Amino acid sequence: MRIGDLARESGVSRRLLRYYEEQGLLRPRRLPNGYREYADADVAAVRHIRTMLAAGLPTTVIGRLLHCVHDDGERMVPTACPGMVTNLRREHRRITETIERLQTSQQALDTMLTTVLTTGLDQR
Repeated sequence: MRIGDLARESGVSRRLLRYYEEQGLLRPRRLPNGYREYADADVAAVRHIRTMLAAGLPTTVIGRLLHCVHDDGERMVPTACPGMVTNLRREHRRITETIERLQTSQQALDTMLTTVLTTGLDQR
C-alpha cells in the first residue's frame, strides 16, 4: 500500500509517517519510481508506535522495543525480549522524575500567585 493508504488506515498523517520512517520505526520498500510501498503489517506497527508514544516513550526507545510487541486483537501486547523491562523501568523513572520537577515548579508558581494576589500588586 502507498503512504496515503497507510495514512487513511492508521489515522496518522503522511508527514508523521515520514517522520516515523526517518526515525527508523517504519521501513517501507521503495519502488523504482521512488514511491514508498508499505506492508499490511505497517498498520499494526503504526498503532503500536502511537500506543508507546502515548505512554511517554521517546522514538529511540520505541525503535528498540517495537519488535517486542504484537497484536492480540486490537490490543498491543508486549512480549518478554532482551532489554524490555530495563528500558521500560528506565523510562518510568524518567517520567516520574519529570512529574516531580513539574510539581515543584507548580508549587513555586502557586506561591508566587498567592503572594501577588494577597498583596494586590496585579489585578489581571
